[in-house]
Amino acid sequence: MADAKISKKEQRAAKRARRRQTWSQVWQAFNMQRKQDKALIPLMLLSIFGTGLVFFLIGLLWRGQWFMLVSGLIVGIAVAMWVFSRRLQNNVYDRASEQPGSAGWALENLRGGFGVAWRSKSAVASTTQMDFVHRTVGVCGIVLVGEGEPHRLKPLFAQQKKRMNRLAPGVPVTEVIVGEGEGRVPLRKLQSHLVRLKRVYNKNEVYEIAARIEAMDAADRSQNPGLPKGPLPKGGKMSGMNRRARRHAERSEKGK
Repeated sequence: MADAKISKKEQRAAKRARRRQTWSQVWQAFNMQRKQDKALIPLMLLSIFGTGLVFFLIGLLWRGQWFMLVSGLIVGIAVAMWVFSRRLQNNVYDRASEQPGSAGWALENLRGGFGVAWRSKSAVASTTQMDFVHRTVGVCGIVLVGEGEPHRLKPLFAQQKKRMNRLAPGVPVTEVIVGEGEGRVPLRKLQSHLVRLKRVYNKNEVYEIAARIEAMDAADRSQNPGLPKGPLPKGGKMSGMNRRARRHAERSEKGK
């Protein structure tokens, strides 16, 4: 009995410690964001008091304005926290977009949910000019996400699309280029863009398709351990490979 009480006490203490750590992290993030984003605090205050005013005016219709004012302020605090989280998230994505491979990072941080699943792999194809194609499998099918120059991404997309059609025939393959400008999707909007794609599979089917593709990825790596992972260095030549690796590379190119 005494041991049970001690265990419950320790669990409560651990929960309090986690809550303190969470609030400490939120406070640190808020301080960092407000120093960089001068509009953050005015927008949060507007959310709180603006929502409170709207509720107060609604309450005047049936003489419940003071009750509605309190309710509005509580809702306004929730709205202000949403504004903070969105602006913080956009700031993180804007900073990440300046780094090569940022789209892969964004895909790996895709959030699943009820009936939604994502299985992502970064840099399934690349060039020596730091153009990348990443892959994710979701309820919309297979999505190839490229970052870099469109004319250099085009052959990478074609190569990967041909491979996906062979490994998962019938599964729709969508191409997306991340970046600013016409025909591109900004990094901060990538997740919402993918979520809006048409759903054609359920969660279990996503796992089955992804497992099939990932199994072939693993088989390719085990059959060809001698080839370097990622793009070849500038000036790299096939003549430096041994005969077996060279023949395997030629067969793979023909089969793609």
